[in-house]
Amino acid sequence: MVGLSLCWGFNQVAIKLAIHDIPPFLQSAARSVVAAVLVAAWVRWRGLKLFERDGTLWAGIAAGLLFALEFLLIYPGLLWTTATRAVLFIYLAPFFVVIGSRWFIPGDHFHPSQWFGLALSFLGIVIAFGLPTPATDPHQMLGDVMMVGAALAWAATTLVIKASALKNVSAEKTMLYQLVVSAPLLGAASLAFGERIEGVPSGVALGAFAYQTIWVVSVTYVVWFALVVRYSATRLSAFTFLTPLFGVAAGALVLGEPLTPPFALAVALVAGGLVLVNRPR
Repeated sequence: MVGLSLCWGFNQVAIKLAIHDIPPFLQSAARSVVAAVLVAAWVRWRGLKLFERDGTLWAGIAAGLLFALEFLLIYPGLLWTTATRAVLFIYLAPFFVVIGSRWFIPGDHFHPSQWFGLALSFLGIVIAFGLPTPATDPHQMLGDVMMVGAALAWAATTLVIKASALKNVSAEKTMLYQLVVSAPLLGAASLAFGERIEGVPSGVALGAFAYQTIWVVSVTYVVWFALVVRYSATRLSAFTFLTPLFGVAAGALVLGEPLTPPFALAVALVAGGLVLVNRPR
């Protein structure tokens, strides 16, 4: 999970590097299409079965819709709210997973010290990104609500996979459900927003897109879904607090963005929170 969070942190930088040449919804739709082809080729090479009746159809479609909804809310929401507010609201997702698990995942519950650890990690995110000023613009409030919706969609995707028949099939099939369902929805959003590529993307943009598609979506997301069905979804979700911190570090390393003095304290709080979340009872 630490390794996945590191990869996802660098993915935030990859999106920034590609977004000037490849618009966001178009980038997401193309990423889903190419990754679906790659994962399908891997499944065929491994000889896994995709089309047998295993009771996963409706759960798979639901997971795909939630996967698409997350990105359909994040990208336009970023037009109306700040990046700092977006990070804080999106990373409410681990709390939603813990709350939802009480109803949908029997036995996967947090005790008080784990709740404290989760809150401690979230405090680390607040320190790293700063506490945003109150929203004064109605559009900013709408952007905030969209980010909370994205966090709910992310958490719901995890719970659907953990609590449905998807937990009994390969992680590759779970990923393909989401890619195949999300691609046309994201493509339609790209058309609705009038996105288009103005010229030939630069080598940096194509490299960043390849990193997202080949490594992040086709490999790390599949590993994430494999972990979700094998381990505690609530504990795994807590580790995602590392992602924005790795994103900040990656921004400093790749883009030359400054690191603020409280960053070290934020890392310590997130790490301490994760220790409490994963400490044996």
